[in-house]
Amino acid sequence: MNARLADHARGLVWGEGPRWHKGALWLSDTQGGRLWTDASGRWTGTAADPVSNGLWFLPDGRLVGALMRDRRVGVWTGTGWDTYADLSGLGVGPLGDMVGDAAGNLYVDDVAFDAAAGEPPAPGRIILVRPDGSAEVAAEGVEFPNGMALLDDGATLVVAETARQRLTAFTVGADRTLSAPRPYADIAALVGGAARPDGIWPARDGGVWVATTTGQAVAHVRDGALVTAVPTAPDFPVACCAADDGTLFVTLASTDGEPLFAALARRAVTTRVVTVAWDGGAP
Repeated sequence: MNARLADHARGLVWGEGPRWHKGALWLSDTQGGRLWTDASGRWTGTAADPVSNGLWFLPDGRLVGALMRDRRVGVWTGTGWDTYADLSGLGVGPLGDMVGDAAGNLYVDDVAFDAAAGEPPAPGRIILVRPDGSAEVAAEGVEFPNGMALLDDGATLVVAETARQRLTAFTVGADRTLSAPRPYADIAALVGGAARPDGIWPARDGGVWVATTTGQAVAHVRDGALVTAVPTAPDFPVACCAADDGTLFVTLASTDGEPLFAALARRAVTTRVVTVAWDGGAP
């Protein structure tokens, strides 16, 4: 079954945290400092300071964002971010992706160090933010936590460990705490040695979709096995999400042939959003 990539939108520098909500796509542009959406019928980027990374919609419909360098989760007002949860008391570093459950609990990446500023690597954490805005450390020792997805009706949390080139699963307890970390998928072994998982999203028939950045493929993995991979070269897939009908959205970064990290350092990256369609139907 062959996959086709079709352009959906352009204009981002680096597209993170894509989320589909009530017929509209929302995205953080972490390098361009904007929040993008087509909720108004037009693809529009709104300047957002501080800059968001991971996005999620609460059960009541409010949009929340992990504010990268502001040590808090914000709630979008339409023009800016009000504080939803202050994480400064936990000593967090830069914030990454975010995912939530049906009860309004949020899981947020604490990346722990700022690679762009030249800080040395440090183990990251996953922060649990409860519906009342209180926060606690849910998991430690996660190597560059990135995309996250809740599987098995919320009983399993899968996180992309970019530095370890793998996905790791946690058991989600009745109290929403995390335990029993275990390997879920070795992305380097399944997709290739260059693959570094970034954004992930639950697949309709189990497992997750993984944007592998320097692996230049979007891969569907399930229980340690590769189901399928969609090549994206010469572009680099950053993040992904699905619409209600299963349409898969992927943000693809272009460097005009330059190595990704060199282009990022020069701010010479552009990102577009594409949809993935399959000949013969959904995978």
